[in-house]
Amino acid sequence: MEAHQMAENITMVSMEEGEEKLTSMNKYACACAIVASMISIIFGYDTGVMSGAMIFIKEDLKINDTQIEILAGILNLFALVGSIAAGRTSDWIGRRYTIVLASIIFLLGAILMGYAPSYAILMTGRCIAGLGVGFALMIAPVYSAEISSPSHRGMLTSLPELCISLGILLGYISNYVFAKLPLQLGWRIMLGIAGIPSLALTFGILKMPESPRWLVMQGRLGDAERVLLQVCSTKVESELRLREIKTAVGIDENCTDDIVKLPRKARGEGVWKELLLRPSPPVRWLLLAAIGIHFFEHATGIEAVVLYSPRIFKKAGITSKNKLLLATVGVGLTKTIFILVATFLLDKIGRRRLLLTSTGGMIVALTGLGFGLTMVEHSKEELLWALSLSIIATYTYVAFFSIGLGPITWVYTSEIFPLKLRAQGASIGVAVNRLMNATVSMSFISIYKAITIGGSFFMFAGIAVVAWFFFYFFLPETMGIPLEEMEMVFSKGSPSSGGVMIREDESGVRESRGYCRM
Repeated sequence: MEAHQMAENITMVSMEEGEEKLTSMNKYACACAIVASMISIIFGYDTGVMSGAMIFIKEDLKINDTQIEILAGILNLFALVGSIAAGRTSDWIGRRYTIVLASIIFLLGAILMGYAPSYAILMTGRCIAGLGVGFALMIAPVYSAEISSPSHRGMLTSLPELCISLGILLGYISNYVFAKLPLQLGWRIMLGIAGIPSLALTFGILKMPESPRWLVMQGRLGDAERVLLQVCSTKVESELRLREIKTAVGIDENCTDDIVKLPRKARGEGVWKELLLRPSPPVRWLLLAAIGIHFFEHATGIEAVVLYSPRIFKKAGITSKNKLLLATVGVGLTKTIFILVATFLLDKIGRRRLLLTSTGGMIVALTGLGFGLTMVEHSKEELLWALSLSIIATYTYVAFFSIGLGPITWVYTSEIFPLKLRAQGASIGVAVNRLMNATVSMSFISIYKAITIGGSFFMFAGIAVVAWFFFYFFLPETMGIPLEEMEMVFSKGSPSSGGVMIREDESGVRESRGYCRM
């Protein structure tokens, strides 16, 4: 065993008859992750549809650009509140019922937005939907991470981001389809139709199992064991994962009781002090990594492109309303395709390589977009090359974002925290995410009016440079590492500095665990 032989994934091979591999994809776990992630389609739809609906809302309700900015960003301010509440709620009622609650909140918001006889009612519906967004963004990746095996966690945990992109694409298509309806009816159908999948998901989610890790936190070991038998490929794997979870919670791994009484702290209570007031060095690093990646996801401008793409293309030189909406559909299609590609690469290439490559490509694309828009704005005649550059740079930026920073933000923060800190630690990251989303969406119009639209994308490019260095120095590789051992990666003097740990348990399972900090 040499230090330079760094493993990037976990291989667990049974030494019993047949040497059965434990890393095969479990179809039931995959199905559960897909269903849980479908709530993100509703959020993505709401984000995408608003980009086009704002054109018609402004015309119908006679509102100004400031009111449009508030309408666009208010959802994320309430999502911040929802995400903070979701962490404690999910520790209290469970991951599954938190998804149900998020669906119901979405449904109420969609009904109000679809009805919306006035700007005030529309804003009320948007605020309620925002609470649902906060719950959904926090809980879907956490649930997916907690039912997944280490070897497929990246793929399954990135599904919520894929569903967000699919929802955004559906929202753009909805804009194009319903734009042909009468003004007062079209945008209301665009917004209100999101209530249908919310209602369906509320009933569908009840057939899913609870997170086995949450069940262990409640002392329900028998229930956790039954769920693990469903979401693991073999009995040996389920037993191994159950022992690791019990050890992480503080239960003797040899305990065979179905129900164990645990102290309140082990059930997720009192963790705010451990996260914010008296964090250990590894927890402080974990929190810095989570806050940083969520901050830079939106500080680099993705919301400006997704939400205001019709304005960007209009500034680039596209004037027809139908062509603007079609070009926007291209943004949604690009985002969806490249996140789909990312889901298959996360567990093969790793989080870190994809993240650095993604951010580097974003820097180049944002610089090109800023240059193209600046040339169009300062030219008195139509520049076809600058228009083409702006469109290509926009699609390129979305592609690089979607293959790395977009999905990895959610995968990374849902897997790095210890079990007792996971829900509430992830909720802090989501709160920062929504705060930055709201900041960009509510200020982009004002910013580009102050420093020009080209200048605003040069600004985003500069922020992306800072992000690249932050990711390089502060975010270690986490691919293939069990959730229960993630804290070791963020500890000085741990295997995170490089090397391989090999452990053999009583069942004859050998585990080769590799950690790589840089």
